[in-house]
Amino acid sequence: MIPLRSAPTRLQSPSDGFIVVAVLWIIIALASLTMIYATYVSRVASSISVDDDRLQSEALMSAALELTAYQLTTAQGDTVPTHGQLDFHTDRARVLVQYRSEAARVDLNRAPKELLAGLFAVLGTDPEQAKSHADSIIAWRTPRRPLVTDEEASRYLAAGLSYVPRSGPFAHVEELRLVRGLRPELIERAMPFLTVYSGLAGVDVREAAPEVIAALPGMTQGRLNAILQQRQAGSPQGRPASSPDPTRAGGPAEPSKAVRVDIHIAFENGRRIQSEAVIVVSSDTDAPYHVLSWHDGFDDPIRTTR
Repeated sequence: MIPLRSAPTRLQSPSDGFIVVAVLWIIIALASLTMIYATYVSRVASSISVDDDRLQSEALMSAALELTAYQLTTAQGDTVPTHGQLDFHTDRARVLVQYRSEAARVDLNRAPKELLAGLFAVLGTDPEQAKSHADSIIAWRTPRRPLVTDEEASRYLAAGLSYVPRSGPFAHVEELRLVRGLRPELIERAMPFLTVYSGLAGVDVREAAPEVIAALPGMTQGRLNAILQQRQAGSPQGRPASSPDPTRAGGPAEPSKAVRVDIHIAFENGRRIQSEAVIVVSSDTDAPYHVLSWHDGFDDPIRTTR
């Protein structure tokens, strides 16, 4: 018999191991590049989606303001509403709009001391401290008199503050945080009831919150209950509810031309945005309204969610 010969065995060289390792590293590198590229594409797509939503929200907010102005300008005389709401939708979002006269709020630039102090007292401040806060607000907005020592400015500097009162109108309600002596928690409670846009010394009892009505000079619990009951019964729009003497209760002699508009936008992709603006409606057909304040709420982490 002829003995079988086994096939010659090829000895592995050290370079074979290096080749395998190199191939594995190349595969890992390609996989990493694929992951990086996928992440990049995802982020770009998300960024495009966010930018698209932002543009859509700005357009929807403008449309909401235009529709609000249209409702207000088409009304005549006593039929002009002091509040209202409307809604509309597009193929991507639904929009709910609610508006209310700015006369529902206390104007920091026009309100008398009694009304300001009354509001702070209603919000839980000691009456004497409330009067002191009202004095500080009035001092902030009062023009400085020439050749007269500015005692209020001296108080700010003595308190270690690096600024002095504006000696002019509040530019925004947030400026109240700069007024000496007011606690942050009190300011937070007061914010929903304040404005710088109504242009009125008083408030409209048809629209004001119960806290604001309770702050009016001379207001009693019985009169407050009567006003709230009449409002609940539904007084006709545009006609003042019977209320205490406006000169005592802070009721405005004429309605404010400013309107606060709250806009709630719900996108089909789940994004929710709450925007807010204050506008002044005019009879100018080319510019039916002017924007006094605009907050689109798009980047607000509390109001905007996915």
